[in-house]
Formats: sequence, structure tokens, C-alpha cells
Amino acid sequence: MNSLAKVLFSGKEIERALKRMAHEIVEYNRGVENLALIGIRTGGVPVAERLQRYIKEIEGKEIPVGFLDINLYRDDWSRLAYQPVVHKTEIPFAIDDMNIVLADDVIYTGRTIRAAMDALADLGRPKQIQLAVLVDRGRRELPIQPDFVGFRVRTSGKEHVNCYFQETSGRDEVLLENSAS
Repeated sequence: MNSLAKVLFSGKEIERALKRMAHEIVEYNRGVENLALIGIRTGGVPVAERLQRYIKEIEGKEIPVGFLDINLYRDDWSRLAYQPVVHKTEIPFAIDDMNIVLADDVIYTGRTIRAAMDALADLGRPKQIQLAVLVDRGRRELPIQPDFVGFRVRTSGKEHVNCYFQETSGRDEVLLENSAS
């Protein structure tokens, strides 16, 4: 961690937030019938996997989980990298007529979620798409709002919220970092 980074949330706080979100998802959907989770690569994958685990603890049923790569659907991919890195989309179930909960680590402008909805539309027609994010940092450019939120953090355009998960980085924490870092 660099000197310009500030820990916003610890592993214990992340776990508590995701467990609360799992309860909210079950309550909102009145159970888990026709419910599936899809994590947006890369930060949404551990969020979706943990939500799946917590929902199983609550309901005693394992709901399907998939992973979605949206790089070719982004409207800014040419600004991010000359050649976008494309990962595998893994959704081993039909999404038609399902209540899909898209999961991601952070929502900021809304462009990632728009790209994810475009990608889902190419895969089928869900009954409903809901959005679960660990951190909502505000400052939307598109009119997209999450249904389930772990934390709300207001940031400036020069700050970044980075989520680190045990599964991918060996630690659980959410950091606020300056772009100068």
C-alpha cells in the first residue's frame, strides 16, 4: 500500500456488507426461484461467488453463478488499451426468463454496467436484471443505479476505489487511492 492510499473497509466489514446484500437479494426476490448471479470480470467475480455462498447459507440452495467479460462491449476500450484483453465469459445456464443479479466490485460512471447489459442481451432475454455492487462511488455519467449496495463512498474524479479480495490478491480490503499514485 502506498502512502497516498487510505483503507476504507476491512475484510470483516466487507464480509458483513456482502452478507447483508445476500439477505436483501433473497428478500427482494422472495426466495431464489429463477435467480442467478453473474459477476463482471474481474472484480465482480469474487463478489458473485461470495454472494452465492451467503445465499446458500440463508436459503439452503445453491443458485447458479456465471462470469461475464465485457471488454469488447465497452465504449471506451480504445482509450484503455490498444488491444483489449478479452477473458472468457462463463455462463453455464440459460439466462432467458431468469432474474439475473449482475455483481461488480465498484460502480462509478455506469459505463461498465451498460456494457454488461449489452453483453447479456446478446446471450438471451432475462426476466429482470438487478445490480449488486460492493462500493458505489457516485458521480454517474449514465442513469444507472444499483439495487444492492455494500458501501456508498463519495469520491473525486482524481481518486480511485480499489477492492482487493482474498481470492485474487491474498487480502480483503477496500482502498481509496489518489490517481497520482
